Amino acid sequence: SNSPARMAANSMVTANSLAVLGEFGLGTLKSFGMILASEIGDKTFFIAAIMAMRNPRFSVFLGAAGALAAMTILSVVLGVAAPALISKTYTHYAATALFFFFGLKSLYDAILSKGAGGEELEEVEKELAEKGDSTGKIKSGGTGSSLGAIFGLLLSPVFIKAFTLTFVGEWGDRSQIATIGLAASEDPYGVALGGVLGHAVCTMAAVLGGRHLATHINEHVVQICGGVLFLLFGAHAVWTGP
Repeated sequence: SNSPARMAANSMVTANSLAVLGEFGLGTLKSFGMILASEIGDKTFFIAAIMAMRNPRFSVFLGAAGALAAMTILSVVLGVAAPALISKTYTHYAATALFFFFGLKSLYDAILSKGAGGEELEEVEKELAEKGDSTGKIKSGGTGSSLGAIFGLLLSPVFIKAFTLTFVGEWGDRSQIATIGLAASEDPYGVALGGVLGHAVCTMAAVLGGRHLATHINEHVVQICGGVLFLLFGAHAVWTGP
């Protein structure tokens, strides 16, 4: 029979498990929402969209999404390492300050800038043209093994170019810095999962119809939504404390 002590212990374990799941879920939702709000219409979004118009979509998706997933994991590792080097209180308030900064900057850009999305698209098109986006289509693997076809896909010029351009374009971006801040204050596994899923969704949208979306999405509305979301993250961080 279950003794009162064992029942109390089981209840405590259940409560702790629910708390962990709650922290994991919150980190996942925050990271996922932040990526959606900041990556739609971003430079890496247009890189995937333009390359997908000229190359096999699946290769472009794997390259771009793989680069963003790698950047997300790297950012989470940096965020986890930060409290070990600096006081958790300082890293918490530094992350909070970043959320408010990005939120206010997004609102500022939305109010004062005009045609930002079109300028971003033109800038990426010019950059790709200068680099010579002539990677062409991937040749068929013929009768080779499926493993050989996978390696051929991952080593194809299209995959390598999409991965490289996206990784470089994402380096130092606000979503990378915000991911570091989230990982320092939220559950890092949830932040990693939400970030990878968010980037995958954005990259899929870019590959399937990025240029069409770019001409129909109001960039100001996207920036305002992103700014409000960052401000909510900052307010929540202030409310919960370090």
